[in-house]
Amino acid sequence: MAMAILFTWKSSANASLILCIIAASFVSKALGHHGRADGKDPNEKVFNVLRYGAHPGREDNALSFIRAWKAACNYRGKPRLLIPKGTFLVGATIFQGPCQGPAPIKVQIAGTLKAVPDPSMYEEDFWILFENIKGLLVTGTGTVDGQGNAVWKYNVGDGGAKFPSSIKVNHVVNGIIRQITSVNPMGFHISIVLSQNIKAKNLRIFAPSDSPNTDGIHISQTNQVYVSNSVIGTGDDCIGIIRGCTDVHIRNVTCGPGHGISIGSLGKYQDEEDVRGISVKNCTLNNTDNGIRIKTYGGSPPSQASGILFQDIVMDRVKNPIIIDQSYGNKESASRVKLSDVRYQNIRGTSTSVVGVNIKCSHTVPCERVSLSNINLNYVGAKQHNHEISSVCTNAKLNYAGFQLPSPCR
Repeated sequence: MAMAILFTWKSSANASLILCIIAASFVSKALGHHGRADGKDPNEKVFNVLRYGAHPGREDNALSFIRAWKAACNYRGKPRLLIPKGTFLVGATIFQGPCQGPAPIKVQIAGTLKAVPDPSMYEEDFWILFENIKGLLVTGTGTVDGQGNAVWKYNVGDGGAKFPSSIKVNHVVNGIIRQITSVNPMGFHISIVLSQNIKAKNLRIFAPSDSPNTDGIHISQTNQVYVSNSVIGTGDDCIGIIRGCTDVHIRNVTCGPGHGISIGSLGKYQDEEDVRGISVKNCTLNNTDNGIRIKTYGGSPPSQASGILFQDIVMDRVKNPIIIDQSYGNKESASRVKLSDVRYQNIRGTSTSVVGVNIKCSHTVPCERVSLSNINLNYVGAKQHNHEISSVCTNAKLNYAGFQLPSPCR
């Protein structure tokens, strides 16, 4: 009897030991190879802006942020700049490289940053600048608030572009911006310039529909950009892709309100670099002034845009679902931006304008190889028009495949 009890106890003990080993194995895997539940690398050093003089409140924390950044950037180990929870007032701030440690340098925004709402305080076109960095990760659940509602009344048309972007990425290679929220910028929300391999994902970008020149993500002279899984509602283009951009991919973006997803304006400057290799897929546009748009200035210098794909796009009460406008800003003079290899595939939804497909190319350099495949747009605008949805096409060589509503241009 005693031996049976002992055997039963040993069996139970062995079973318990086995269960403990299995559970420990699962916990170890959950914690990751560093053994920490928060997923943070124990080898990295945290540079908390509070330790460099920053504090929530009404005083400008820009210098404290810059001091913390310099310490992190000069650290030869793995650094992480931390902006903790709280609301921080911040003026013009430059996070500049090159940095000494292994890439990427991490910036975690957990709190809310509020810009000093005075345009005279910003000598250049940015509020927060990341510059000359190889390997950058900007992440967190925090909010960047440009407080633009205090200055938009001073906007004077195109001159509003001088207002600072909330975040500018300049000369950055291998950068990621993710999870943060941007609201009410003075100028653009995020500007990406002269950079390479930049990923912007899981972003929330918001401003009122009447906020001037507040592009959501503005991309210029940059190669390899990936924008995905983001929600953008603003007063100008949700995404604007302008001169010198190549290999830009937009995926799973919801846009609205705003002016849609735009390539252009192109042809504003002399000797503009060409645009090529742009794809926009699986996006939804809600109540926007335009859907998927290409715009070039009338009377522009010569350049080219080619290899453009719009695919699997849903329009919900969009004013101009498909539009090419090559007389933007100047109806009298012809654009010399050559458009070619532009494809529209599987575009469906509703239009609040009678002209659902509006392709107006340059008579000096007509569009070539423009194709529309499986277009299904229904008119839901004012009933007094009593018109079916239609297409307008000038100076373009068009190819059609699959279902077409509106009917193809004749």
